[in-house]
Amino acid sequence: MENENVFLYIDDVTEESFGKVNESAVENGRIIKEAFKGSFDIIVKKGYSGGRCIVFANCDGLCNSMRICDTAINPLLRYDGDFPQGEELDFICSHLVYGTEQKREKDLTKAIMMMLRGCLLIFIDGVGECIILGVQSIPERSIQEPDTDVQEFGAREGFTENMKTNLTLVRKRLCSAKFTIEMQEIGKESKTRILICYMKGRATDETLNEVKSRLKSLKIDTVLGAGYLRKCLDTKRKSLFTMVGQTERPDTFAAKLCEGKIGIIVDGTPFALVVPRLFIENFQTLDDYINRPYYATFMRIVRFLAFLISVFLPGIFVSIGLFHQEMIPDDMLYNIVLMESNTLFTLTLEALVIHFIYETVREAGLRMPKSIGHAVSIVGALVIGDAAVTAGLIGAPMLIIVALTAICSLVSSDLYQPIALLRIAFILIGGFSGLYGVVIGGAALIISLASMTDYGVPFLAPVTPLKKAYLRDSVVRFATKKLGKDIFRIKSLKINTEEN
Repeated sequence: MENENVFLYIDDVTEESFGKVNESAVENGRIIKEAFKGSFDIIVKKGYSGGRCIVFANCDGLCNSMRICDTAINPLLRYDGDFPQGEELDFICSHLVYGTEQKREKDLTKAIMMMLRGCLLIFIDGVGECIILGVQSIPERSIQEPDTDVQEFGAREGFTENMKTNLTLVRKRLCSAKFTIEMQEIGKESKTRILICYMKGRATDETLNEVKSRLKSLKIDTVLGAGYLRKCLDTKRKSLFTMVGQTERPDTFAAKLCEGKIGIIVDGTPFALVVPRLFIENFQTLDDYINRPYYATFMRIVRFLAFLISVFLPGIFVSIGLFHQEMIPDDMLYNIVLMESNTLFTLTLEALVIHFIYETVREAGLRMPKSIGHAVSIVGALVIGDAAVTAGLIGAPMLIIVALTAICSLVSSDLYQPIALLRIAFILIGGFSGLYGVVIGGAALIISLASMTDYGVPFLAPVTPLKKAYLRDSVVRFATKKLGKDIFRIKSLKINTEEN
């Protein structure tokens, strides 16, 4: 079975069921104790009120203990009257128990799931239904500025691990009845809640149904983050690039929803997914719509050129140095030959070695604790690089090429993974076949990108198929008045199957 080493599929495992809520409150408490036998954080308490036995059940650590006592336990246990026959729960909810989040449930399985999410369960003797009271107090990280998706003039708020907090950050930016949120549960054991967000009238029904269908088809034991959903949401076609975007910023997330895209917020994940994502979006930021159009256009061109440099420059340098020396001026060629004559490796092997060292240093700086991560990067950049040139392992020109390539690859952080692999691929191509191979490889890359289509939207839209009206907000950004209300709206970019 595919990806058995990553995900635990449980096609043959049936979901545990506790049946309906019993009319005996003590029996409901016994079932909960038996199900969580050995778990010290599950608290089941018994009391009497109105001449009946009442059982309280909650998960310690996920609830506010003071709130439980003030809103539920004290009012109920101090009541010395009788409950109205047949209207016990209505009387309790309206006169005794206080709280904005109240729900009644007959299914014990669903009630226990709500308990594991921080709710209090109240069972009344003689009633085959329970009260679910929202008393959550789940520890969470405060709202902070995003670490990766940095904007110069944007908001300083970023998503956290709390789903409700993330939804609130988006809701306050989209004060519209068209903003719709649907909740699903993914993972038969983790029961992870996800929110499918979209704007009515802007997101197409075909895209929405396709997202729901792919999520429903995911059979997985646990979902511990949004990364678990990428595989089923991404195109089935094998490619280094993805049409599933991600963002840590609620303002960026809201902007994508207004373009007609589908957003997915996963409980416990400090970033959200957006589908479909176009290739051109990797070179666009929210700052582009705050800055002047001419400067925004200039910066988009800079980002696109940085992408080309990070992918092709090492391969072109290797191919020219090995097969096309006549393209280099004589003085520069003499200096390069002089420096490279003292090295032990060929240009191809030299480029691969220095890129391997760079990726190793980067990974070490990323995984090490922050207190020493910067020190690792500085040591790797200064000591290893200078020592390698002095020892004659690599040449100074190649070190400069790698440094420039590394800086350019960080301009579009979302594309770093495909850039790292493509860079090595073009080094090998350039080392074996020269510029002709690099040109053919580049053409193959463009054809591959142009053939990518998911959710009915081409990856290279609006360039292929070419739609001139939508080029106003691609590499070049026109003034706001000229952009038009439908610019980059997903429904306008969908492929018309009848025309094709």
